[in-house]
Amino acid sequence: MKIILASKSPRRKELLDLIHVNYEIMVSEVEEKLEPNLTIEEQAQKLSYQKAKAVFDKTTGDRVIIGSDTMVIKNNKPYGKPKNEEEAMAMLKELQNGKHQVITGLAILMQNNGEYKEEITYDITEVSIKEIDEQERIDWVKSGNALDKAGAYAIQGEFAKYIEKINGNYTTVVGLPVHKVYEILKNNHISE
Repeated sequence: MKIILASKSPRRKELLDLIHVNYEIMVSEVEEKLEPNLTIEEQAQKLSYQKAKAVFDKTTGDRVIIGSDTMVIKNNKPYGKPKNEEEAMAMLKELQNGKHQVITGLAILMQNNGEYKEEITYDITEVSIKEIDEQERIDWVKSGNALDKAGAYAIQGEFAKYIEKINGNYTTVVGLPVHKVYEILKNNHISE
């Protein structure tokens, strides 16, 4: 069975490698737009589904397509990928000193012997970032690592020094809830 990760994220690739399945990558090219009247969990699931479905529709045969989308929320305000350095600076200032949630949606679309099945879910992890002074924020943003990440940060790598605490699954924050991917593949008897 062909497994395809619908993402160009090197972090998602590293996470999928952890469960030792053979897969290929096909980028979905879906525009990430938030829709009014959806909860943040629904948004993450919808975007994950759209990414997986775009790749599913471009492929044929027995296959498993994995789509994922990560969002950050604090006080009911969503934080996507910043559009520029100024927005990244503002996000980091708002997210520090307190807890926020990282929600990663997951959509796995499966075609096996003509039978179609989909599993759509999400996972939430609570993250606390300690106070980061302005120069530290500037240095982080200027490093080039802030603009392609929801909330303008990545828990892995050098930003880890600012993470005070997490409550939940680490891989959810990185961008792919590996424990959920593994369970879905296992429960559907998919190993390759």
